[in-house]
Amino acid sequence: MADTARARRLAKRIAQIVASGLEHEVKDPRLAMVTITDARVTPDLRDATVYYTVFGDDADHASTAAALQSATGVLRTRVGQHTGVRFTPTLTFEADAVPEHARRLDELLAKAKEADEEVARLASGATPAGDPDPYKTTEDDDPDTDGAEDAEISEADVRRNPQDG
Repeated sequence: MADTARARRLAKRIAQIVASGLEHEVKDPRLAMVTITDARVTPDLRDATVYYTVFGDDADHASTAAALQSATGVLRTRVGQHTGVRFTPTLTFEADAVPEHARRLDELLAKAKEADEEVARLASGATPAGDPDPYKTTEDDDPDTDGAEDAEISEADVRRNPQDG
C-alpha cells in the first residue's frame, strides 16, 4: 500500500499527462473545449479518476464523455510511459460538478442579496414599535443631576442616624 503523499503526487502528474495528451496527441474535435480539473488515485495506485469540465451545452457534455471514453486507451498508454510506475492505473473520467455547484451558489447569493435589499428598503421608512426610548429611567438616574443633592447631607443628619451613613 502506497502512502497518501505518493498517491497525491501521482494524481497530480496523471492530470498533467492527460491534459497534455488531450492537447497534443488526441485529435478529436469533440475534445476541443475540455479542461482537466483534478485527478484522484486510490491508495493502492491501481485506479485513477480524472475530473474534467466542458464548455458548452448538454450535447457537448455527452459527446465529450464519449470521446474521452474512446481515448482512454491512448491516454492510459501515455500515463504509463510518463509516470514510471510498475502498474499503470486504469483511467476513469468523470464530469466535474464544481461549475454547477458554483453556479447554484451564485444564484443563491443573488437571491439573498435581493432579499437583503428588500428588507433594507422596508426598514428605511419604518418607525420603532413602542416608546421611542424603551429604557426605563428613574429620577436618581437623571443625567441632568450629577449627584450634588446627595452630597448636601447635613452633619445633624449624620449625628441622628450614625448607622445610616
